[in-house]
Amino acid sequence: MTVIQDSWTHAYINTNGVKLHYVTQGEGPLMLMLHGFPEFWYSWRHLIPEFAKDFKVVALDLRGYNDSDKPQAQSAYAMDELVKDVAGVIQGLGYQECILVGHDWGGAIAWNFAYAHPDMVEKLIVLNLPHPAKFVEGLRTPQQLLRSTYIFLFQLPWLPELLLQALDYEAIAKVIQGTAVNKSAFTPADLDAYKDAAAKRGALTAMLNYYRNIVHLLTTKTSWRVLEVPTLLIWGANDVALGKELTYGTAAYVRDLQIKYIANSGHWVQQEQPELVTQYMQEFLLLSTNSPN
Repeated sequence: MTVIQDSWTHAYINTNGVKLHYVTQGEGPLMLMLHGFPEFWYSWRHLIPEFAKDFKVVALDLRGYNDSDKPQAQSAYAMDELVKDVAGVIQGLGYQECILVGHDWGGAIAWNFAYAHPDMVEKLIVLNLPHPAKFVEGLRTPQQLLRSTYIFLFQLPWLPELLLQALDYEAIAKVIQGTAVNKSAFTPADLDAYKDAAAKRGALTAMLNYYRNIVHLLTTKTSWRVLEVPTLLIWGANDVALGKELTYGTAAYVRDLQIKYIANSGHWVQQEQPELVTQYMQEFLLLSTNSPN
């Protein structure tokens, strides 16, 4: 899939006490895209021009990432703050609702935002991040605990930062390309872009602070009601960090749910298989639009 950058616009927006950078293209209803770790808006580069034909696409740099503000306090990366960021962005852009798309940590934020503000989410699309209840359930199993050992490493002070920045941030490139099934999806220039974003002052600690707040999320007892927002869950079936089994049983938490599994793809599904992700998203949005109320 060819990446067309000519019409992209870089801009900033103030929300919840921080200034966030974003890339935007197109006009129409708002489609807001939230990336994961260790990425930035660039992870949506294939999808932005495709959906800009029908939407105002806004791909954020989450707080702490790339060109967005990087508060120093670990508490600044609590889920409540991330949810407030999204609400402020939607309203600050002049919208009351959006199509919300999230991958990895962006997916976690998207799930939580849809529960907190269902009136602001017309449709929810999550890529390779399970429903929060399924994730907590999965961490009680030996296989998912083994896959998630990096989360426990990230709880340590300063050592993860040293490991990630060693040898010119080589670990950032290895985290992405090394866990991809379609390794050709990432050019040397793509990997350099991720390394450059992680190398910005304060970014590594900010990115890791998302994980350093995860203990609170996992130990807080939450009663997840059935989500009424129409939801599409897209899953790269060969994700080495998050097992496919974490998707099983999601229908118990979402009234209107579709799940699409994509073979020959790892965790970075919208970059490894952008054509299929685009197709499934377009089909979901068209079906949802044409469905009777």
